[in-house]
Amino acid sequence: MQGNTRKNIKIGQEVAIVLKKNQRSGILTEGTIKRILTNSATHPHGIKVMLTSGQVGRVKKILS
Repeated sequence: MQGNTRKNIKIGQEVAIVLKKNQRSGILTEGTIKRILTNSATHPHGIKVMLTSGQVGRVKKILS
């Protein structure tokens, strides 16, 4: 599933996100969604979320 459509993303899902500092390198960080921060239905670079660890980034892959 793609991470650039808000309806595909639910709180509690396991996802891989790219942090702001890793956007150039593309390094992904895995975690569980705590909050969905993007209000629009879609975003070309991925929906911005906050993980339970407090890290914020854009969803690149939905793992669960």
